[in-house]
Amino acid sequence: MGFFSLVLNNSEEAPLLPWYHILLVYIGYTMILVVSYFWEYLDKLLGKKIYSVPPGYSPLLKEFDSFYTRRIFNRINDCWDRAVYSAPGSWINVSARTDANAPVSKRRCLNLGSYNYLGFAGPESQTITDVKETMKKFGLSSCSPSCDIGHTVVHEELEKLLAQFLGKEACMILGMGFATNSTTIPALVGAGDLIISDSLNHASTVFGCRSSGARVKIFKHNNMDSLETVIRDAIVYGQPRTHRPWNKILIVVEGVYSMEGEVCKLREIVALKKKYKCYLYVDEAHSIGALGKTGRGVCEHAGVSFDDIDILMGTFTKSFASVGGYLASSKEVVNQIRQHSYGTIYEPSMAVPSLQQALSALKIITTTELGAQRLKALKENSNFFRKALKDRGFQVFGDEDSPVIPIMLYHASKIAYFSRECFKRNLAVVVVGFPATPLLMSRARVCISASHTREDLEWAIKEIDEVGLKSCLKYGKSE
Repeated sequence: MGFFSLVLNNSEEAPLLPWYHILLVYIGYTMILVVSYFWEYLDKLLGKKIYSVPPGYSPLLKEFDSFYTRRIFNRINDCWDRAVYSAPGSWINVSARTDANAPVSKRRCLNLGSYNYLGFAGPESQTITDVKETMKKFGLSSCSPSCDIGHTVVHEELEKLLAQFLGKEACMILGMGFATNSTTIPALVGAGDLIISDSLNHASTVFGCRSSGARVKIFKHNNMDSLETVIRDAIVYGQPRTHRPWNKILIVVEGVYSMEGEVCKLREIVALKKKYKCYLYVDEAHSIGALGKTGRGVCEHAGVSFDDIDILMGTFTKSFASVGGYLASSKEVVNQIRQHSYGTIYEPSMAVPSLQQALSALKIITTTELGAQRLKALKENSNFFRKALKDRGFQVFGDEDSPVIPIMLYHASKIAYFSRECFKRNLAVVVVGFPATPLLMSRARVCISASHTREDLEWAIKEIDEVGLKSCLKYGKSE
């Protein structure tokens, strides 16, 4: 097993499989590539132009990217390109056609793919009336950045309520979740600063770190020994060439990692942050409203004081069923970002009806019995579904209480098979493979909602169990 140990020890995630399974995964990908390259070269021999390049010019497109998209991805793109014809509640209407020119037919499916954690995205949501009233009063769009005339009384109310909810002095709202990370991190750090980022942080965080001008160092996912080593080395050796001390060090992690379903080790991270006098930025996109007894996220879940986190970031696209994101911190930090973030200077502010959706959802969570019931239901549903899959022999990643539950597929051929078989059984699931995951770590990602009934989940488990038997997916041990 020497070769496979060498390969896996260099990767952040390692498959929990015997060597012969890993060998079969590699053989499967090799066969796909060999057959695809055969047809690629055959087309070239027959004179078929893949894409034209003007004489004397180098190709504008990357050849392998084009090849991978045409020959591999497009063969199974029906697994990702199914149109949804309804609100993303617990049940959705999904297009069943496999060809763009075919007539549209709809299939009613149990929704196991949307981030509708607390059920506010469904057609029966209690927030709809408030949103309609706000739409009549404010219209559909702000049509202006928040630093100009795009800041309304609804923006102000939501920011104040969020700041109170998160135990912070101030809060600011941006119109896009991705932009909340990608445009605010460059406003916090720059040349002479150091960012220490988890290796599995979201693409928006990666983009923000790279565009900040700060030096970026990576630590192994959720590995506290690796994090401490990186911090110590950074302090000891300082900046490259000059070895001067860093102006500041910012640790960036996520509350719940969206592809793994794992909760960050916040207590240990805070201890290291205090020990070495670093700042801490926590992305709570998947943990706010989903973790903690009152939905306050990973801090409440881990029993960590909100005062120990310098910057709390989150989005409204998951638990709040809206769009946009927020950043909560001290007044000085929030004011600094308002003045320097591209997201507040150039982007239109968040549309007021979308704000009202998030505001109404937050009020339900914080002030009503319905909110408490939904938080409890989400936790119970998540743990029930995870345990049931493990009991049936599936290999499931992620931590207890996390609403994100990855089911490991590994083999390239099983990505399409699992998706199509589940769809035949009226289950809407999300499958993920390379390059969104490491080559050996293909998976189906299930997202649980408080709106799922126990009958829904029991039926889904029965159907997935049958698909798992047919496709030999039970890599774990039945309990």
